[in-house]
Amino acid sequence: MALGTFTAFPVRAGRVDRATAGWAMVWAPVLGAVLGALTGAVAAAGAWAGLSPALAAVLAVGLGALATRGLHLDGLADLADGLGSGRPAEGALEVMRRSDIGPFGVVALVVTLAAQVLALGQLVAASPWAALACAAVAGATGRLAVTLACAPRVPPARPEGLGAFVAGTVRWPRAAAAVAFVAAVCLTGLAHAPGLAAACVLAAAAGLAVARALLRRAVRRLGGISGDVLGALVESASATVLVVAAAATAWV
Repeated sequence: MALGTFTAFPVRAGRVDRATAGWAMVWAPVLGAVLGALTGAVAAAGAWAGLSPALAAVLAVGLGALATRGLHLDGLADLADGLGSGRPAEGALEVMRRSDIGPFGVVALVVTLAAQVLALGQLVAASPWAALACAAVAGATGRLAVTLACAPRVPPARPEGLGAFVAGTVRWPRAAAAVAFVAAVCLTGLAHAPGLAAACVLAAAAGLAVARALLRRAVRRLGGISGDVLGALVESASATVLVVAAAATAWV
């Protein structure tokens, strides 16, 4: 279920219930780290092949979107349109159900993708290991935001859909294990410099803080989480990690 939910890989989930959903959300940061490392590796390989860091990052971020069918980006755009509509919860959720993308969604996509591309390009220019490590941390942190959003006391926005299926399915000990895993991924920054590992921890904390603020806003406006909210958490947290890590490369 984790592979089917967070990636474009065709898999058969087998038995699917809320208990399975809870474990899938716990495994999400592991898949995120793998996808992030793949993105960083593509960017580093592109730069090694002679591409500019920015162009290599564009190709890498594009590959990352393909690997997830763009579902998280779609969720980000839908949530931006829903929150930007200014409508009550039901009206905002109706806006989010539409297949088109409005002006708020377009701006959110442009800003988020530009931040990811430019930050990853700066990391590639610093070193291939910095790009690989920070991209892995970004991917893991983005999915960790989903894991934490599925902890108890976070309600679903609708009685149906992915949000209703996974809301409250992650027990706190499992959430703590996911946090510990992301902290371990941050240590891969040691391959570049000791200071980068600390920068990765700071970037992950910043990413989770941004995702937490967005989650609180979504719960207040919509009444809970939905699949679109979870996708928006992935993209916002991942972009924040890359930006903070890129800024830190000037100091480590």
